[in-house]
Amino acid sequence: MLIPDRRFLARLEPTVGRVLIIDPNAHAARLITDLMKSLGAREVVVEATEARGLQVAGALDPGLIFTERSGPHLDGESFTRTLRRSHMACRRVPVIMVTSEATATTIKGARDVGVHEFLRKPFTSADLIKRVENVALKPRDWVEGVSYVGPDRRRFNSGEYAGPSKRKSDRAMGAEAEAIAVRDQAMKILAAALDQFDSDPPQAVRAIRQQAETLKALALKVADSRLVVAVGALEVTLASGGATKASLAAPIGQLLALPKPVEGLKKAG
Repeated sequence: MLIPDRRFLARLEPTVGRVLIIDPNAHAARLITDLMKSLGAREVVVEATEARGLQVAGALDPGLIFTERSGPHLDGESFTRTLRRSHMACRRVPVIMVTSEATATTIKGARDVGVHEFLRKPFTSADLIKRVENVALKPRDWVEGVSYVGPDRRRFNSGEYAGPSKRKSDRAMGAEAEAIAVRDQAMKILAAALDQFDSDPPQAVRAIRQQAETLKALALKVADSRLVVAVGALEVTLASGGATKASLAAPIGQLLALPKPVEGLKKAG
């Protein structure tokens, strides 16, 4: 087994201090437990069912979760989807799905419910350490939408792909281009959240609030006064309580109607 050096373990510590494993297979759970303890985990809790996993997640507040994809009274995709849409403090923590069912369909299913990494059985200690390193040391942007809640799927690592970047947007970009990309994604999520509002009103409001925070920070950073004012109007509506699709339509519409502040971004840079 690989023995990581102390500096590497110190960098992992914030993530691996408390670990939750959900797996009905005692042998598999023990293997992951032993490997995580070798990486510095102080507390590892093992549960066998989805219901118990959710209960313990709320109480334990883990920094990392492993879940088997399927088993008696366990649906790893359902667990992850529920966690992501919950109000638990750990709703954004990395989730690594472990399974022998590594097909294109299962990998896509894991990605689409908010799983960070996919680990195929049987795996080696090096395989597991690589996944832990990815989630601990290579953080991914968070996407707070309605149809999707979880880490940015453009950087999903199935562990089975080693080719070039899948999209041009995966490549490194300058500060100006990155700011425009952040703005564009926030605007797209706002539009989708309003359109999908009736399917899940609480999550839609949470998604809209998150995008308002993102756009406000960006507006202040690039000194875009029009964006500041438009976001402010949305924040007033959100703060009034009981936000509805009808009440949010106007301020979101004003935001979506703003032109892209390309020149402003260039001057700010």
